[in-house]
Amino acid sequence: MLLEAPVYKELFGTIEIYEVQKVIKLDTQTRDVGSFTVKNVPREDIYRILEDMAIVVPMKNEKLQLVDGVLKAIPHQCPIIVVSNSKREGPNLFKQEVDLIKHFYNLTHSKIIMVHQKDIGIAKAFQEVGYTDVLDSNGDVRSGKGEGMLIGILLAKSLGVKYVGFVDADNYIPGAVNEYVKDYAAGFLMSESDYSMVRLSWRHKPKVSKRGLYFRKWGRVSEITNRYMNALFGAGTNFETNIIATGNAGEHAMTIKLAEILPFSTGYSIEPFELVYIFERFGQWEGVEEYRDVYDQGIEIFQIETLNPHFHEEKGQEHVASMILSSLGVIYHSKLATKSLKKRILEDLRLHGLLGEDEEPPRPQTMRPVKDIDANTWLDVLEDNAETLFKFEI
Repeated sequence: MLLEAPVYKELFGTIEIYEVQKVIKLDTQTRDVGSFTVKNVPREDIYRILEDMAIVVPMKNEKLQLVDGVLKAIPHQCPIIVVSNSKREGPNLFKQEVDLIKHFYNLTHSKIIMVHQKDIGIAKAFQEVGYTDVLDSNGDVRSGKGEGMLIGILLAKSLGVKYVGFVDADNYIPGAVNEYVKDYAAGFLMSESDYSMVRLSWRHKPKVSKRGLYFRKWGRVSEITNRYMNALFGAGTNFETNIIATGNAGEHAMTIKLAEILPFSTGYSIEPFELVYIFERFGQWEGVEEYRDVYDQGIEIFQIETLNPHFHEEKGQEHVASMILSSLGVIYHSKLATKSLKKRILEDLRLHGLLGEDEEPPRPQTMRPVKDIDANTWLDVLEDNAETLFKFEI
């Protein structure tokens, strides 16, 4: 793979965040590119990384045709972890997903773990290891994308892989998913730290109009979140910037070492919360001894612009409004946010009718890091009590 070289980066404490790198060619045998502005990532190195990367696919009531395409596009080397929160009655959509994945396995013999987010075994496993952050007042796992991702991370940790990546299940272009996973691998191959993250910026996000497809550069949520995420980064460093282009990157990956020290937020605030927490915790040279290895190696964040466009299922304006409120709520309630930044956020939200005159955006509900959870013990309890756990080739 040929990409723009990671030439420019900005520093914030121990964090290094790189400017967006564009994919130049997805597959190449070029060895010497003869330019300092182009980075060559050999194909065999990418596939070596893929063998050590689990891909988590959180889903909830998605179209089966889309799920089928996403699964078929994930490179065979990667274990696939499906965490579903789909309906199990009236109709039982989860059973249809199970049937689809069983058929997919029979055809491909891919490595797959599948579980329902509300499985009683998952709740018991969390209770057994003393981690109740994902549970509601009834002791059940909450419904939320963040909770599903956290379950996926623990399953990945139990497999002993070094990397974990996430892809959404509602993508209309399977080839794009295949690229996403290889882009993750390319990012990790450029990293020199055990604490790194790769976040994807889509080249275009097509919209259907009366005149055909219109290839927008930014979705509405991404445009707003990136603007205020850059403002927050500037407030923390005292240098204005526009380096952040992946505030809402649902397609992203990280090393297990980074994943297990991050707290996560519930709902749609999870992707911006990852960045905000990293800025808050590791943007200052404070509490160094607690995370000596992290401060010694640094946290590297790569942003890669895909060659493929991102064409996904439209969830409606209510979904968009919820994502904007959740994303800006993370930034608004950050300890790095200045009074003037908070004021701008409130004015913007009220101007667009997303917030009442005396209201504030929601504060994110957070879940502690999972670094102290023994993933194998957690999995043993899950296996002993599970109703919906399926393991193929694992």
